[in-house]
Amino acid sequence: MRAVRYKYVVMIVLLMLAVGFALVRWWQGPLLPGYSIASMPLVQTVVATGRVVTVSRAQVGSEITSVVLERRVQEGDRVARGDVLLVLKSDEIAAQVRQAETALNELVTSTRPQAAVDLANAKVQLEQARREAQRRRNLTEPGILSTEEKEQAEKAERLARNNFESARLRAAALAPGKVEETLLRERLAALRAQLAKTQIRAEVAGTVLTRNVEPGDLVQPGRTLLTIALDGSTEIRVPLDERNLPQLALQQNAAVIADAYPDQPFPARINFIAPSIDPQRGTVEVRLAVDPVPEFLRQDMTVSVNIETAKRERALAIPNDALARVQGNQAVVLLVRDGKIQRQQITLGLRGLAMSEVTAGLKAGDHVLADAESSLVDGTRVRLQQEKIPFAQPANDANSKNELPVKFD
Repeated sequence: MRAVRYKYVVMIVLLMLAVGFALVRWWQGPLLPGYSIASMPLVQTVVATGRVVTVSRAQVGSEITSVVLERRVQEGDRVARGDVLLVLKSDEIAAQVRQAETALNELVTSTRPQAAVDLANAKVQLEQARREAQRRRNLTEPGILSTEEKEQAEKAERLARNNFESARLRAAALAPGKVEETLLRERLAALRAQLAKTQIRAEVAGTVLTRNVEPGDLVQPGRTLLTIALDGSTEIRVPLDERNLPQLALQQNAAVIADAYPDQPFPARINFIAPSIDPQRGTVEVRLAVDPVPEFLRQDMTVSVNIETAKRERALAIPNDALARVQGNQAVVLLVRDGKIQRQQITLGLRGLAMSEVTAGLKAGDHVLADAESSLVDGTRVRLQQEKIPFAQPANDANSKNELPVKFD
């Protein structure tokens, strides 16, 4: 009988304890997730996707109309200045070059010596005509020579003089370095230049990006056959949302990761911010200089860019999901103090998608609810379930060297 009574007493006591515990929990309020505000290093970054672009490109074309016989390069090939890229058909121009060479050789070996002989003969004939004309002028006795014979002698002298002058001018024109030779050499040089154009060479050192020609194609001036990325500076072009402009400045550092090589990040630096906004997309173009350029980097490669726009060695950081009614740098949080919630106005500093800096309104060790949009009224009792701040280490860890990235898109 006593054992039964003892069991009842135990059951009643346990029931009273359970009810008491439930009442205490009810009095303490619901269990809600929250954060403890801590001081930690903070880095604000703008995160975006961009593409690799070489600063300069050369478009290679043909200066003449011809048919392609050989293509000696393809995409990705490295070329040096003077390397032959394409070979064009050159039969007709080569024949014209041989004709010009033959004409120049004929001038030196035949035409010029013949002009010298003609000049000598003309000189002899002129001297003979002069003597004959003088002899007839000296015959003054009447009846020996008629007037007509004297006139014929003078006419022969004038003709011989004209022939001599013509031969002299021709010999002068055919002399070394004079008009005829200069014209032939200029024509030969022009034809050789045309012949050289049948071998399209690289004018710059770089990497072949594109090719738009194959053997057998008819090419004409004005058509781009190959595109070469010049050796030298490489840039990364990133379209950023215009809302990020206040955080951007020249010479800001960035960490870049190529999608194809995620384990090989490399540094870059902002060297250009566009003065205008793309009205269609609402973006501003930002260019980052890369130096040194990694060997694996390729033209038009997709990369992820983290631009460091601001940094704090120690800052109060709060997750953004704990913020409500954000207007400018003002926001409201649900502060938990003495087990009760109260809405607290705070001032923000560095801001991002994940975390923000608190510059006023909170102190290290304060607790806030994770759900800033809760409908609970001020003074409601709650129990706090401590959540881990993303990427954060304890603020009192003196050896902590990690920094909390604050990211913008």
